[in-house]
Amino acid sequence: MERLRSYFIAGVLVTGPIALTLYLTWTFIHFIDQSIEALLPPEYNPATYVPLPGFGLIIAIIGLTLLGAVTAGYLGRLVVRLSERIVARMPVVRGIYSAAKQIFETVLASKSNTFREVVLTEWPRPGMWTVAFVTVPPHPFIRDQAGADSVGIYVPTTPNPTSGYLMYVRRRDLVTLPMTVEEGLKLVISGGIVAPPDRRPVAPPVEEMLAGPPS
Repeated sequence: MERLRSYFIAGVLVTGPIALTLYLTWTFIHFIDQSIEALLPPEYNPATYVPLPGFGLIIAIIGLTLLGAVTAGYLGRLVVRLSERIVARMPVVRGIYSAAKQIFETVLASKSNTFREVVLTEWPRPGMWTVAFVTVPPHPFIRDQAGADSVGIYVPTTPNPTSGYLMYVRRRDLVTLPMTVEEGLKLVISGGIVAPPDRRPVAPPVEEMLAGPPS
């Protein structure tokens, strides 16, 4: 009976991540399909006659690519600048647009290095350690107040790393972790369950240390 239970748990561990990935992927594609297909006239929408899963996603990718190609030209840049000037005159909308634009430019830039390394910091009080990510160097004014060796760190919340806290701390108060940024994000999202492998050097057995180097 214990062996059957072990087999069942192993089956759940194998199929669970795959099923969840497929479900989330299908939900995302279905949402995009419904949103895009609602904008297309029925006579030009082949999904009206034959269900085509993913058709809306393909149209969205093609549309965004064409939009990017248009805005890369002189006329497109002119329209974008004019639109941004109009948005900049709206009291509330301009703040939301500015923040969203900075986030997208930072995350999606081809040479972006938003998170540089994974560290440990004592937060919210001494003796309690939390995972954080080193971001860009602080503004000169902030560095003058926080110290010449201060760095900006982002402390994410679990399991949603898109919300968190921006803090400036002294570099010597941080402990660098031997893991990649991707591994650090997995650690945060999983609540510590998905941990990276131990990369510490393996110490030789005590017998070998006592025996000394081979002659």
